[in-house]
Amino acid sequence: MPEVVVYMKRTCLYSRQAMDLLNEKNCEFQKVDVGADEARHEEMMRRCGSQTVPQIFIEGRHIGGCDDLFDLEARGELDALLGRAARDSAAP
Repeated sequence: MPEVVVYMKRTCLYSRQAMDLLNEKNCEFQKVDVGADEARHEEMMRRCGSQTVPQIFIEGRHIGGCDDLFDLEARGELDALLGRAARDSAAP
């Protein structure tokens, strides 16, 4: 399973939606709450250049935010990034 990191805030609806989709995919991910931790927020901004949450990384690759994650899902590309395409497509 690839490493997935979600920079998020507990009060952010978009963070919750992104994490709900990852949970539906049975994807384990690391949550980094930047809401009350300025150092973590600065870390996120250094990594992706954005101040908004969520910001999602898969295997160190910046995916973007909630809309970007859902766009990957709609295009059928999310499973491949999560390393699931071959295994899941073989299931009935």
